[in-house]
Amino acid sequence: MAEASFRLTRRAALTGAAALPLAASATPALAHADHAAPVPTLAHGFALIDMRVTTLLDGSFPREDPHAIFGGNVSQERFAEVSAENFIPADMAQFYFTPTLVETGGQRVLFDTGLGQGGIAKALGQAGLTPEQIDLVVITHMHPDHIGGLMTEGAPTFANASYVTGSTEYDFWSGMEAGNRVGDLVASNVTPLAEKMRFVGDGDEVAPGVTAMAAFGHTPGHMTYHLESGDRRLVLAADLANHYVWSFAHPDWEVRFDMDKEKATEARRRVLGMLAADKVPMIGYHMPFPAAGFVETRGEGFRYVPVRYQLMG
Repeated sequence: MAEASFRLTRRAALTGAAALPLAASATPALAHADHAAPVPTLAHGFALIDMRVTTLLDGSFPREDPHAIFGGNVSQERFAEVSAENFIPADMAQFYFTPTLVETGGQRVLFDTGLGQGGIAKALGQAGLTPEQIDLVVITHMHPDHIGGLMTEGAPTFANASYVTGSTEYDFWSGMEAGNRVGDLVASNVTPLAEKMRFVGDGDEVAPGVTAMAAFGHTPGHMTYHLESGDRRLVLAADLANHYVWSFAHPDWEVRFDMDKEKATEARRRVLGMLAADKVPMIGYHMPFPAAGFVETRGEGFRYVPVRYQLMG
């Protein structure tokens, strides 16, 4: 596969995989007989010694009033001040949804499945694959934007795959009574796959060179995954930190979607601190695409440093 660009235009960011028809209509000046509408970059691959890692943009869209999600324990004035210091608006955020494909030990391992709007199949197609070619699907946690793509029209999207998820996570959501939005989606998308599912805990190997790392708090059994090949390492951070400024610069700021805010803050500080100290790159599910970067310590928090050409190949 040809190397994908790190650049993401504003138009592509506002459309993403979930809104491809809009991409054609957003630039009418280009929509004439001699020019096809540009195709958004949905897949970005790089080598990690013996592994191949590809981030897959399932979708992207803007959302108003991000302070309703991030920084619930700080004032609107403080939120606006930090946003301005980092050259981002305080009244809008761009959200990204990025599953990751890891090819290791002869297996194609997909981490999370997206929103369930068909974006994951489009991104895999740009990477030269079909859902039927996925061998193993790993679910980091069971929020809808991670398990939505498990089923397509009531049938398993990844027809030939087996599955892995955290035992603590599955036990929590599968025990929900009917009527809970997430619990109901787990019942329809995850439970039918349970016979093909392996349940893991902290420190378990899920594929060659891939180890589960507990980072509970965002959900009761939220998992991150540590990749190691030769002398290279990388962490799939899932929803450990959900915004590249607010969650890094101020890891103690509460996030509405963190179910146990104290545990989520502890996990953020612990894992981000390790990444910064060891200079290990990360992939964050909600980071700006291609969703890979480094972490450095800054003041009492951290700074997310997006990759440029460090992980090419």
